[in-house]
Amino acid sequence: MPTGRSTTLTDPAEIRTYKGQDRALRADRLGTAGLLLSVLAASAPLMVVAGVMPTTFGVMGIVGQPLLFVILGAVLALFSIGYAEMSRHVHNAGAFYAYIARGLGPTAGAGASFVALVAYSAMQAGVYGILGFEISGLFATYLDTDIAWWIPALIAVAVTGALGWLKIDLNARVLGVLLLIECVLVVAFDVAALGDPGPQGLSLHAFNPATLGGAGLGTALCFCIAAFVGFEQSPVYAEETSKPHIVVSRVMFLAVGFVALFFALSAWALTVATGPSEIVKTSAEAGPGLLFQLTAGLLGTTFTDVLHVLFVTGMFAAMLSFHNVVARYAFAMGREGLLPASFGRTSAGTGAPATGSLLQTVIATLVVLAFALTDSHPAGDPTAPVLHLFTWMGSVGALGVTLLMAAASFAVIAFFVRRGTAGAQVWRLLAAGAAGVALLAIAVYTVKDFGVLVGAEKGSALSWVLPGVIGAAAAAGLLYGTLLRRSRPEVHARIGLGNEAFRLDQAAGTGPRD
Repeated sequence: MPTGRSTTLTDPAEIRTYKGQDRALRADRLGTAGLLLSVLAASAPLMVVAGVMPTTFGVMGIVGQPLLFVILGAVLALFSIGYAEMSRHVHNAGAFYAYIARGLGPTAGAGASFVALVAYSAMQAGVYGILGFEISGLFATYLDTDIAWWIPALIAVAVTGALGWLKIDLNARVLGVLLLIECVLVVAFDVAALGDPGPQGLSLHAFNPATLGGAGLGTALCFCIAAFVGFEQSPVYAEETSKPHIVVSRVMFLAVGFVALFFALSAWALTVATGPSEIVKTSAEAGPGLLFQLTAGLLGTTFTDVLHVLFVTGMFAAMLSFHNVVARYAFAMGREGLLPASFGRTSAGTGAPATGSLLQTVIATLVVLAFALTDSHPAGDPTAPVLHLFTWMGSVGALGVTLLMAAASFAVIAFFVRRGTAGAQVWRLLAAGAAGVALLAIAVYTVKDFGVLVGAEKGSALSWVLPGVIGAAAAAGLLYGTLLRRSRPEVHARIGLGNEAFRLDQAAGTGPRD
């Protein structure tokens, strides 16, 4: 760059090529529709209806699951008010940890970055378990061929990793097509179930607050929050959207509203199809097969066969969405010095965060192999990937995301107080505070009843080891942030700044180290 000019970088092209490194994601690649489809794909509508809902009914015994989705939708809408306003001021692929760093300080941001990396990686790895189980079942049913669940799971890891190297706009189209097909199929079931109700008729009993009682309420809240995961990812793509100050917040509210209504309706349709008094027993017996049993009777075997196939593609869409998010978190962390600088570079050909994509592929491969090698049944327990890999990893990830949302809510308040603009944002900050308290309460109840969530026996070490994974990630991140503050204060100061860090680097003559 020429000398004798301003000490700030303002041109995106200059930021991109600063010090010969491609350290910025390509802008204007996503509009409202593309971003909405990308974040909704993570919610995997068919996987939630077929996998999460029967588990919540059968294992936790909560008949009022439809009401839970309405309540959580309200809580997350409150959360989105402050979160969306924050997205207008901070554009960073590190989203959660960047917001937390800007509000609660760089050290807290470092802790949040580790939690985000672990939580989203766990959620994606968990999906591979139920995917492998379903594909293995399809081979056995339609091809009379027995294959171990981990074989299709590892193939899916490889395919997802390959697509992670491609352009985000291509990924958005893939995710969008799969998502739309899923939604059409689920709506078809909802209409059929409500049009031909079970023995108790078109009952609204599932919306009665009395149905929320029971020991499994806290764990059910966590499981249902996992179904919403995806809406909060929209700020991750802020650097790649057109008009991020408008598009990101718009997509966030659209996603929360859609997920709340869509899942409340679908959960209600399940209770209507079986009868509210039978939904817990039927779900416990059928498990993930509940939806397919109901569609076979209501819509025929051909529809159910198609549903099985689209169940797989829907999970694939969710995996790809989570993969993209983890890759961008790794990119943001590499760009700011929380990971080696190689993670903070994008591919020259596609603009994708290639090293972060590779990291997620390696993590998923190791997790799938670990569960495959520890399968206790000689021939492979067919339910292990669902009961263990999917449930354990999904629960760990949901806990991590819940804690991140709670911390982000309080960070929003601190951010605007520090800027001296709290008075102008008072109603948004009140909403953020209410959401933060509610989310923190959900996280506490989740940890308290984590053994129920993962199906562990009373006194099992899993009750504290699994949530301890998130605690360990937070502790490691906070310790690392503290060490950076003492040994590399210039790196510590960049945490959460994103592209703004390069302006500071140019002024100070410093930069991230390889």
